[in-house]
Amino acid sequence: MKTRTILAMMTLVGALLGTHVSAQEQQSSDTKAKVYFTRDLSPDGLLKLYRKVNGEISGKVAIKWHSGEPKGPNILPIPMVKALQNSIPNSTLVETNTLYPGARQTTQQHRETLKVNGWTFCPVDIMDEDGTVMLPIKGGKHFTEMSMGKNILNYDSMVVLTHFKGHAHGGFGGSIKNIAIGCADGKIGKDMVHGLHGQKVEGNPYPAQKAHLMEHMVESAKATIDHFGKKITFINVMRNMSVDCDCAGISAERPKARDVGILASTDIVALDQACLDLLDKLPEDEKHDLQERIRTREGERQLEYGEEMGLGTRQYELVEVE
Repeated sequence: MKTRTILAMMTLVGALLGTHVSAQEQQSSDTKAKVYFTRDLSPDGLLKLYRKVNGEISGKVAIKWHSGEPKGPNILPIPMVKALQNSIPNSTLVETNTLYPGARQTTQQHRETLKVNGWTFCPVDIMDEDGTVMLPIKGGKHFTEMSMGKNILNYDSMVVLTHFKGHAHGGFGGSIKNIAIGCADGKIGKDMVHGLHGQKVEGNPYPAQKAHLMEHMVESAKATIDHFGKKITFINVMRNMSVDCDCAGISAERPKARDVGILASTDIVALDQACLDLLDKLPEDEKHDLQERIRTREGERQLEYGEEMGLGTRQYELVEVE
């Protein structure tokens, strides 16, 4: 995987090795997005980064995170999520039900799983509990609209809090995946993203694969981003980075990569790209399995197509926050 710019490469190496990058080296043009980075994987570290990217967040706020299957070993720590939710006035954790059979396929099952995993410190809105809504997709080549949990309409802003890790179909799960699949409702939207406009292929319940799936995901993410406009921001937490998503639950592969830190940006493409670049700086034995998962699923197509669709830019400046 190639680093997008010489500046980004220099800054990334400095971040991992603890070396200083000069102000001159950090200068960037207006076309580069700012991605903030801290190695402080604590609630305080998360809040420091959130304050860097929350300028447009106001009103009733949805915090889109991943609730995880029961007793999943790699889900985000409760104190971290709780600290963020407590710091954002009028905020609610939001999720949607799953397409696949499991412990979150129905609202009743999902609410039981929330209790098992400890997500009881505030109300949780399962956005498709009361139905669905179609949000338009501007400029999509696969879809003109995407089916979402209806309750997404109840919020003025969205904070996307993502556990960055692998994903069985998407290669990796960053912020794009979090809202692309995570805001789509469990019965219609997720079927649209994973399938061919609802058409099933015998023996393969999720026929959209590799680049095709990545493009579906990007278009679904665009529906949510266009809906909130500037009132959406993104945070990725690089810890417990298994090759498997948190939807794998207790069967998830044990992480081999070390914990890296937290990244935040108002640019979803730049943020996910920066995470891939930081992953690429790890020793081969730590990064190999996750990178192989990404490569074999053509996961980087998420970022290529995201840039093509105007979700953001792969050119960025990494700004370390102490």
